[in-house]
Amino acid sequence: MRPAPVPAPFLVAALAVALFSLMDALMKHASIAIGAYSALLIRSLIGTLVMLPVWRLGQAPWPHGERLRIHVLRAVISCAMALLFFHALVLLPLAEAIALSFIAPLIALYLAAAVLGERIGPKAVIASLLGVVGVILITIGRFEHGMPDRQSIEGIAAVLVSACLYAWNLILQRRIAQMANPAEIALSQHAITAILLLLAAPWFARMPGWGELGILGLAAILATISLLLMAWAYARAQAQVLVPVEYTGFLWAVLFGWLFFAETVAIPTIFGGLLIVVGCLVAAPRREPEQMAA
Repeated sequence: MRPAPVPAPFLVAALAVALFSLMDALMKHASIAIGAYSALLIRSLIGTLVMLPVWRLGQAPWPHGERLRIHVLRAVISCAMALLFFHALVLLPLAEAIALSFIAPLIALYLAAAVLGERIGPKAVIASLLGVVGVILITIGRFEHGMPDRQSIEGIAAVLVSACLYAWNLILQRRIAQMANPAEIALSQHAITAILLLLAAPWFARMPGWGELGILGLAAILATISLLLMAWAYARAQAQVLVPVEYTGFLWAVLFGWLFFAETVAIPTIFGGLLIVVGCLVAAPRREPEQMAA
């Protein structure tokens, strides 16, 4: 396979982040209505139904061996990560939850070096530090009016644990993208997550109304498209090139939080967001990376 032009994976990953941010807004609405567990279960079931015929059209065999092991590991991590994050969305404003989750790309940069053997370039380090400073400013804004209540502390804790899992997920995403095609990655993510969650369905599942079901259907489609785009991008560029693009999710979260939930944005949040944008501009590749996937 001929490598794509360098900016292409970066731009595709940015589009995937935008779609995933919209999906987060829809999942926040659904999680408030029926709980994070039920929302994630139904989204995963719908996503499986959407991706199964797409995967079958490719006539690819079901993964086995090391490929299946990574699929299962990534699904387990992703399932726990998503449950914690969607629970946090119920407790915190959308933009704030997204901002706090940005500890994940910083962790992932160094996991990429440790696990994938990637060399951490100075641009990637500068970009991640700018993003983290932006997140610190946003967090300071949370404490402007005194200590947060118990609900806020629970939400913050859920986001931070979810972010650590997401960092691991980013590294596994890079590994599996080099072994499997996007349709297989998206299907396995939905299907294995659905199987895991179904084990607890008799105790925790809640049926959605028709409105929530439609929202979850759209969320599943957006998640599927985002997974396909991310799989394509991570197969063609190093993790350290693509990880900083995660910061653009904050800007989308501000927009969707305002549109769907009338959430306001504090001054520290605005300055933090500007730093995040600068970090993404610093990280944007202008020439071919040293290593590209074939």
